This record gives sequence, structure tokens and C-alpha cells, in this order.
Amino acid sequence: MKRKIVYCIPSLYFPSGMERVLTLKANYFADVLGYEIYIILTDNNDKEPYYKLSSKIKLINLDINFDTNWRLPIYKRVISYFIKQIRYRRKLKELLFEIKPDITISTLRREINFINSIKDGSKKMGEIHFSRTYYRDMESNGKKNILRKMISKLWMFQLVRELKKLSMFVTLSSEDNYRWIEIKNRTFIYNPLSFFPDKVSDCNTKQVIAVGRYTYQKGFDMLIESWEYVKEKHPDWVLKIYGGGERKSFEGLRDNLGLEENVFLEKSTDNIIDKYCESSLFVLSSRFEGFGMVITEAMACGLPAVSFTCPSGPMDIIKDGEDGLWVENGNIKELAEKISYLIENDELRKEMGSKARINVERFKIENIAKQWVDLFDKVLS
Repeated sequence: MKRKIVYCIPSLYFPSGMERVLTLKANYFADVLGYEIYIILTDNNDKEPYYKLSSKIKLINLDINFDTNWRLPIYKRVISYFIKQIRYRRKLKELLFEIKPDITISTLRREINFINSIKDGSKKMGEIHFSRTYYRDMESNGKKNILRKMISKLWMFQLVRELKKLSMFVTLSSEDNYRWIEIKNRTFIYNPLSFFPDKVSDCNTKQVIAVGRYTYQKGFDMLIESWEYVKEKHPDWVLKIYGGGERKSFEGLRDNLGLEENVFLEKSTDNIIDKYCESSLFVLSSRFEGFGMVITEAMACGLPAVSFTCPSGPMDIIKDGEDGLWVENGNIKELAEKISYLIENDELRKEMGSKARINVERFKIENIAKQWVDLFDKVLS
């Protein structure tokens, strides 16, 4: 049945996971299923979406521009936020009454504070692209502060209050789904694969790959430290990390450990498939994730994965001992041991890579889209 769906998200110009996943789903719903899709933005009216959108999707920018608030002093920032929030609520309400969608979906940004109060007739849903463990946590950068901790708790309390009012709340993993026990109407649907290439790695090169932004969250400091142990056993193997962001501190750590010839900190690349296929093993060292799309991408290229059991996603994706290996979260020595284990066992590494390619097919867009269609039908019934 043809549906009319509205998504609310701040912008689409930034190349991150939430924007990528929303684009994948929206394009499939519009092009393959014939859904009438609207994406409503609030910021960056002058910037084009980073990922290509279907011409069938109606993109509407309300030109609120919350992002400019950060340039203001704190007292002006607060005043500006509330004024813009009032404008956003009024404009979104007018638009929803005009569109008359079947379902309106919040990505849990500013509209989650008022979307349930808009009585336009559409069912209200929310989807979160982060793990609850660190969502709305002002200490997720590793810095402790009592005031920030209190604000985070109040912020989360307010969010849960609104989530309880939704027709359905969707998380990204079974693991994270159990963390939202206060929410009765909840379920989980995995992120879809962004690609499933024809070519795959033969797992023969002496190279390990990691992918992600150079941030505290991704734990590349722990990965670099683990490579000091890997180098002792396998000095002929190299680690290549690809990502955007500031690399200087990670380069300093690498150089201090004497790993300049073994660890290469690369910029982000447009041909990441080639980089996966040039490698023999993928590693995820994140402190936390929303899902971990890079794991599924690497597995689609025939790579076994070694990953911390961080919240949330890796344990839903990797079948430990079959297509990859789990590592106790934050255990640097064990991470090095598991990497070395797959380096030393060529046949096992290749077998795991082949199984990874097969097992990851469950994340293909057609399989994930069907779960969304079934959920839409359930909510509307």
C-alpha cells in the first residue's frame, strides 16, 4: 500500500551515519515502493545533501538554523534557541496539516520536544541512531563533571517522557532495545548495508583496516596502543585507519610508540570499497556506537571483523568465532591478541571472511525495508 511518510532531521549535508541511513531508506521507499516521502530540514539551507537523494523525494528546508546559535554568548544562545524552537513548532505544524502524512518520524532532534502535541492525524514515530549508553551524555568525551551529569539526567528524563507518547520507538540493535525498558511501544531495526560489492578481499595482504572519524568515541588511541603488541609478533603487518577529523593527537601517540612504519593514519576516501578489498582484516575499537555500519561494510567486502563488545551493535552484527571475534570492551591487550590470532591463522581468516560476506546479506536494503514496511503497517493498523 502506498504510504505518505515525513522525516524530520536537522540537515543532510554532513557525511555521517544518520544522514546516510536516512537517505538509503528514503530512496528505497520512494523509488522501489512508490511511497510519497518528505524530508523536513531546519538547518543549512545553502548546502546540498551529501548523499544523492531520489528526485521523487520532496525536500523542504524550514530555514530555522539552530546551528548558528553556537556562535553566540551563552545567554543569547538560550534566548535564540527558545525563539527558534517556537518558530520550528509553528512551521512544522503548518506543514504537517498541509501534507497530511500517514506517519511522521522524528530522528530525536529538537522536534521530539513537541511533535506529539501536533494533532495533524499522522502517527508519530521516533528512531534513534545512537546507543542509549552515551546518548545525551555530556560526559561521553571522557571528561567528568557533576553539573554536566545532572543536566544529562534531566535531559534524558525529558526525552523518555516524550518517547512514551510515540506510537512506536525504533532502536538500532536488540542490545540497545533492552536499555529503553520504560518505553512500551518499542522495537529495533538494523541499519541497511550501503553497498554489497561484486569484488571481495582475498584476505592475503598483510594489512589491517579501521574506518571512522578521528574522535574519542572511535577509540583509535586504544587501537594504536594495541598495535605495539601486534608489531612485536608481526612487524611485517601494517594498520591503516581511514577517516575525517583531527589526526594530530593520534599521530603523536603513534610516533611516541615508534609505530611510524606500521600504522598509517589516512584521510577519508571516496573509494573505501577498494581499501577494504586491499586489506585482510577489519578492526572496530570504538568506545561506543549506535550500530557500527563500518563493520557490515567490511564484512560485505569479505573481511572478518575483530571488535570491542562496546554498546551497541557489534554483538548484533558479528557472530563470535564464525565471521569475526569479540573482544572485551576496552581490553587493549586482548584486542592485540585477537588481531594476532587471525594474522597467524590464514585459513581461518579466509573462512571467516567468506562467512562474513554471506552472513551480512541480512542487512541488505530490501530485507531491512521489508521490516520497516511491516512496522508501518502495524502502527497504522
